[in-house]
Amino acid sequence: MAASTSEPQADTRLYPPRPILAASVAVFRDDGRVLVASRTKPPGPDVFSLPGGVVEIGETLEEAALRELDEEVGVRARILGFAGHVEVIERDEAGAVRRHFVVSAFSGAWIDGEPTTGPEAAEVRFIDPGEIGSLKTTPGLAGIVSRAHAVWRECRP
Repeated sequence: MAASTSEPQADTRLYPPRPILAASVAVFRDDGRVLVASRTKPPGPDVFSLPGGVVEIGETLEEAALRELDEEVGVRARILGFAGHVEVIERDEAGAVRRHFVVSAFSGAWIDGEPTTGPEAAEVRFIDPGEIGSLKTTPGLAGIVSRAHAVWRECRP
Protein backbone atom coordinates (compact mmCIF):
# COMPACT_ATOMS: atom_id res chain seq x y z
CA MET A 1 0.00 0.00 0.00
CA ALA A 2 1.43 3.41 -0.97
CA ALA A 3 2.03 5.99 1.76
CA SER A 4 -0.33 8.94 1.88
CA THR A 5 1.19 12.29 0.93
CA SER A 6 -0.22 13.74 4.16
CA GLU A 7 1.86 11.42 6.35
CA PRO A 8 4.99 12.97 7.89
CA GLN A 9 8.16 12.13 5.99
CA ALA A 10 11.44 11.06 7.59
CA ASP A 11 14.07 13.78 7.76
CA THR A 12 16.48 12.90 4.97
CA ARG A 13 18.80 15.90 5.30
CA LEU A 14 21.64 13.66 6.45
CA TYR A 15 22.87 11.23 3.82
CA PRO A 16 20.10 12.28 1.44
CA PRO A 17 19.20 10.12 -1.56
CA ARG A 18 19.39 13.24 -3.77
CA PRO A 19 20.34 16.93 -3.43
CA ILE A 20 17.99 19.04 -1.31
CA LEU A 21 16.61 22.21 -2.90
CA ALA A 22 16.75 25.40 -0.84
CA ALA A 23 16.25 29.12 -1.50
CA SER A 24 17.60 32.31 0.03
CA VAL A 25 17.37 36.05 -0.53
CA ALA A 26 19.89 38.90 -0.26
CA VAL A 27 17.71 41.74 1.05
CA PHE A 28 18.90 45.29 0.41
CA ARG A 29 17.69 48.47 2.08
CA ASP A 30 17.55 51.78 0.22
CA ASP A 31 21.09 52.60 1.43
CA GLY A 32 22.46 49.46 -0.29
CA ARG A 33 23.14 47.54 2.93
CA VAL A 34 22.43 43.78 2.80
CA LEU A 35 20.92 41.56 5.48
CA VAL A 36 23.07 38.70 6.76
CA ALA A 37 22.45 36.26 9.61
CA SER A 38 24.72 33.92 11.52
CA ARG A 39 23.41 30.37 11.42
CA THR A 40 22.67 28.29 14.51
CA LYS A 41 22.29 24.94 12.71
CA PRO A 42 24.28 22.86 10.21
CA PRO A 43 25.41 23.18 7.58
CA GLY A 44 27.62 26.06 8.60
CA PRO A 45 26.73 26.81 12.21
CA ASP A 46 28.24 30.05 13.58
CA VAL A 47 28.90 31.52 10.14
CA PHE A 48 27.09 34.30 8.32
CA SER A 49 24.84 33.59 5.38
CA LEU A 50 21.61 34.81 3.81
CA PRO A 51 18.31 33.92 5.42
CA GLY A 52 16.83 30.93 3.63
CA GLY A 53 15.92 27.29 3.84
CA VAL A 54 14.43 24.21 2.24
CA VAL A 55 11.75 24.59 -0.43
CA GLU A 56 8.49 22.95 0.60
CA ILE A 57 6.39 20.89 -1.80
CA GLY A 58 4.13 23.14 -3.89
CA GLU A 59 6.24 26.27 -3.27
CA THR A 60 8.09 28.21 -5.91
CA LEU A 61 11.72 29.10 -5.21
CA GLU A 62 10.74 32.75 -4.71
CA GLU A 63 7.89 31.85 -2.33
CA ALA A 64 10.25 29.68 -0.28
CA ALA A 65 12.91 32.41 -0.08
CA LEU A 66 10.37 35.00 1.12
CA ARG A 67 8.72 32.60 3.60
CA GLU A 68 12.08 31.63 5.09
CA LEU A 69 13.11 35.29 5.34
CA ASP A 70 9.97 36.10 7.34
CA GLU A 71 10.16 32.95 9.49
CA GLU A 72 13.87 33.22 10.29
CA VAL A 73 14.34 36.93 10.87
CA GLY A 74 10.93 38.67 10.66
CA VAL A 75 11.70 40.70 7.53
CA ARG A 76 9.56 41.09 4.44
CA ALA A 77 10.91 41.88 0.98
CA ARG A 78 10.07 41.71 -2.69
CA ILE A 79 12.10 39.66 -5.12
CA LEU A 80 14.02 41.67 -7.73
CA GLY A 81 15.71 38.86 -9.62
CA PHE A 82 17.84 35.73 -9.54
CA ALA A 83 21.39 36.11 -8.19
CA GLY A 84 22.74 32.58 -8.72
CA HIS A 85 23.07 29.31 -6.90
CA VAL A 86 25.46 27.68 -4.48
CA GLU A 87 25.95 23.97 -3.87
CA VAL A 88 26.81 22.84 -0.37
CA ILE A 89 28.27 19.34 -0.41
CA GLU A 90 29.64 17.89 2.81
CA ARG A 91 31.32 14.50 2.93
CA ASP A 92 32.07 12.28 5.91
CA GLU A 93 35.46 10.71 6.70
CA ALA A 94 34.72 7.80 4.36
CA GLY A 95 33.87 10.15 1.47
CA ALA A 96 30.11 9.51 1.52
CA VAL A 97 27.89 12.56 0.95
CA ARG A 98 26.62 13.61 4.37
CA ARG A 99 24.77 16.72 3.16
CA HIS A 100 24.02 18.13 -0.30
CA PHE A 101 22.02 21.33 -0.71
CA VAL A 102 21.47 23.33 -3.88
CA VAL A 103 20.57 26.87 -2.82
CA SER A 104 18.95 29.23 -5.31
CA ALA A 105 19.63 32.80 -4.24
CA PHE A 106 17.66 35.91 -5.11
CA SER A 107 18.13 39.64 -4.82
CA GLY A 108 15.42 41.43 -2.88
CA ALA A 109 14.33 44.88 -1.76
CA TRP A 110 13.38 45.39 1.90
CA ILE A 111 9.69 46.17 2.48
CA ASP A 112 9.36 46.10 6.27
CA GLY A 113 10.30 44.40 9.51
CA GLU A 114 13.35 44.83 11.68
CA PRO A 115 15.57 41.75 11.74
CA THR A 116 15.29 39.63 14.87
CA THR A 117 17.21 36.62 16.08
CA GLY A 118 15.57 33.25 16.58
CA PRO A 119 16.16 29.49 16.62
CA GLU A 120 17.93 29.58 13.23
CA ALA A 121 19.60 33.01 13.34
CA ALA A 122 21.91 33.87 16.24
CA GLU A 123 22.85 37.33 14.95
CA VAL A 124 21.29 39.42 12.19
CA ARG A 125 22.43 42.72 10.74
CA PHE A 126 22.43 44.92 7.68
CA ILE A 127 25.98 45.48 6.44
CA ASP A 128 27.75 47.14 3.54
CA PRO A 129 28.27 44.44 0.88
CA GLY A 130 32.00 45.23 0.96
CA GLU A 131 32.14 43.96 4.56
CA ILE A 132 31.36 40.36 3.54
CA GLY A 133 35.07 39.57 3.26
CA SER A 134 35.63 40.45 6.93
CA LEU A 135 33.06 37.90 8.15
CA LYS A 136 33.22 34.13 8.51
CA THR A 137 30.65 33.10 5.87
CA THR A 138 29.19 30.13 4.07
CA PRO A 139 31.10 29.19 0.89
CA GLY A 140 30.19 31.30 -2.12
CA LEU A 141 28.41 34.04 -0.15
CA ALA A 142 30.60 36.89 -1.40
CA GLY A 143 29.89 36.04 -5.05
CA ILE A 144 26.14 35.69 -4.48
CA VAL A 145 25.96 39.00 -2.59
CA SER A 146 27.96 40.71 -5.33
CA ARG A 147 25.61 39.44 -8.05
CA ALA A 148 22.53 40.23 -5.92
CA HIS A 149 23.84 43.75 -5.34
CA ALA A 150 24.24 44.23 -9.10
CA VAL A 151 20.60 43.15 -9.60
CA TRP A 152 19.49 45.54 -6.84
CA ARG A 153 21.41 48.46 -8.46
CA GLU A 154 19.80 47.73 -11.85
CA CYS A 155 16.29 47.75 -10.33
CA ARG A 156 16.61 50.99 -8.38
CA PRO A 157 14.41 53.87 -9.59
